[in-house]
Amino acid sequence: MIRKGRTSTSVADVHDVDGTTVARRRRPRAWLLVGVAALVALLSACAEETPQNVFDPRGESARKINDLQVPVFILAGIVGVLVFAAVLVVLIRFRRRPGDDVVPKQTHGKTVLEIGWTILPAVILLVVAVPTVALVVDLADTPDEALEIDVVGQQWWWEFSYPAEGIVTSGELVIPVDTDVLVNITSRDVVHSFWFPKLAGKLDAVPNRIHPLKLRGEEVGEIWGQCAEFCGLSHANMRMRAVVLSQEDYAAWVANQQQAAAVPEEGTTAYAGYEAFGQRCASCHAIDGHPVQPADVPLVAAAAPNLTHLMSRTTFAGAMFRLRNDDCAAQPAGVTGTPAECLNRVDLESWLRDPSAMKPMAPDDQRGMPTLGLSETEIDNIVDYLSTLD
Repeated sequence: MIRKGRTSTSVADVHDVDGTTVARRRRPRAWLLVGVAALVALLSACAEETPQNVFDPRGESARKINDLQVPVFILAGIVGVLVFAAVLVVLIRFRRRPGDDVVPKQTHGKTVLEIGWTILPAVILLVVAVPTVALVVDLADTPDEALEIDVVGQQWWWEFSYPAEGIVTSGELVIPVDTDVLVNITSRDVVHSFWFPKLAGKLDAVPNRIHPLKLRGEEVGEIWGQCAEFCGLSHANMRMRAVVLSQEDYAAWVANQQQAAAVPEEGTTAYAGYEAFGQRCASCHAIDGHPVQPADVPLVAAAAPNLTHLMSRTTFAGAMFRLRNDDCAAQPAGVTGTPAECLNRVDLESWLRDPSAMKPMAPDDQRGMPTLGLSETEIDNIVDYLSTLD
């Protein structure tokens, strides 16, 4: 006589007359849920736009890394499938069945098998290690003749300085195509991590240390990067762009960046903004050609982005917001300025009005831009002035 146990769950026990469990029947519902969860996880990896995709290299270093990681991932996948299949076979074939009360025969190892599964992983690791070490050495080899750029990470934006050219900018790393570039990476505060997935590997930015990294852009275009080391409130918003230009456009960009900012004509709203900037903003931000004037606000950061040619960039606030409206975003970047009709005035004014509402920061702890209490007239005038900084 057989009686069934509880049937309200997805697993039902079958008992004999004395209550001893004979078998467990698993309903297909559990397997269906597992299958759906696996499918959802698989589909979540699908995307059409992948601005930080390591499998889509646009630079020499990233391409070399990808050429190595793809076969390693394939090899690891094969090993994983074989191991999973072996475990699955053992679990099914040698599972305990109803009536199996006899203890299985105990074994104490098989020398040949144990030596085999020790040597095989060692050989696989050796096959992976040799090209990996060779690539690490190759990537660490810094070119003698290279464009040098100093990179400084700060909560929560990136500064790029070109010592030989006398250029300081932020948020956007502008480099010429097919040119060796050596970036010297450091930090002003905490540890950050400099990473352009499509351009090169990641490298930490550490205070009081300089870490060199070799770059070489192989295609003209825009490449997005990100701080890859948790660094506080706006770590996820500490973005950056690499703008790879043709040799001619890069030369034009350098020539433009080396010019001092023009002073607006007196009597205009831009000139009123020029004066307001000197009174309220110049204690933190630098503009080449703008005299440093006393300010009513305290210095709340060790440094702030240089704004000399702000409108030649396409982003601001740590590359978090676009300076151009969406319908103008496709215009050439890095060479020409941002036309007034393209300026994303809404976000820029909101930023001046209340920066911490736009981006999580801690200005009271000298981390991030403070709220200056600007009037609406001051905000309008300052934006009019900033819009002249091509």
